[in-house]
Amino acid sequence: MKQIRLYSLLCSFFFLFGCEKEPTTDPDPSSKEEPGLTLTEQDKIGLVWSEEFEGSTLNSQLWSYDLGDGSAYGIPGWGNQEEQSYTSNSKNIKLENGYLKITARKENIDNKSYSSARIKSQNKFDFKHGRLKVRAKFPQSKGTWPAIWMLNKNIDEDGAYWDNQGFGTTKWPICGEIDILEHWGKNQDYVSSAVHNASSYGYNVKNVGGQKIDSVSNKFHTYTLEWSEEKLVFSVDGVEHFRYDPTVKNSDTWPYDTEYYLILNTAIEPDIDPNFVESSMVVDYIRIYQ
Repeated sequence: MKQIRLYSLLCSFFFLFGCEKEPTTDPDPSSKEEPGLTLTEQDKIGLVWSEEFEGSTLNSQLWSYDLGDGSAYGIPGWGNQEEQSYTSNSKNIKLENGYLKITARKENIDNKSYSSARIKSQNKFDFKHGRLKVRAKFPQSKGTWPAIWMLNKNIDEDGAYWDNQGFGTTKWPICGEIDILEHWGKNQDYVSSAVHNASSYGYNVKNVGGQKIDSVSNKFHTYTLEWSEEKLVFSVDGVEHFRYDPTVKNSDTWPYDTEYYLILNTAIEPDIDPNFVESSMVVDYIRIYQ
């Protein structure tokens, strides 16, 4: 009995004192994730394009970067009073363990107080119609604004690739925009999808819908866009939350019959939590079926 008591006392001592460590911070809970999911034979049926984010560097054959604060495109603050400057620095964007991580950080850069990253498939990949699936989770803090979205390659935007190739014939929002998913840190666990066009755009957008989901920042969910000649349907984990199917389809309501390209970014809003340090949008894969 004495030996048992002594053993218990020693265990308690080492638990309280012998194993004490300096406190650590882990602003990116995804750092402990298991490797990202790989394609199965079932996943490959109907698959026309995928990005699994394998390897150690972003595939330059698929992606290019937007850099700076938008001034080079004639839209300082990226047209939304955003507080970040985009970089290609590994502190802001990297591949790790089969995931893409886009990390917004508090740091002084290019006369901004925050850095982040924004990538696009423009001039690398574009598509029209199909089913797009994204498995992802989002940063957590008031003022963070991650998004996975698409723009029409005919957008008239200074400095944009297709604009320089002569395709830039149509100003935003008439060109069309498809927001596959957005998340605002000030409305935790709520995700939103929207379409922008001449009939509904900017802060007055009315073609929008969303849903509350569990642990948007700590669990992966699958976000899906079903895009056909007739409608756009958005869902999370198979649960639909927005359908765009205008009765009248014209240049004002339906600029969705030409190719679009992908954009992934994490922006910082003016109301960012002053205690924010860094947090990541983590993407496991993007898969497109037709």
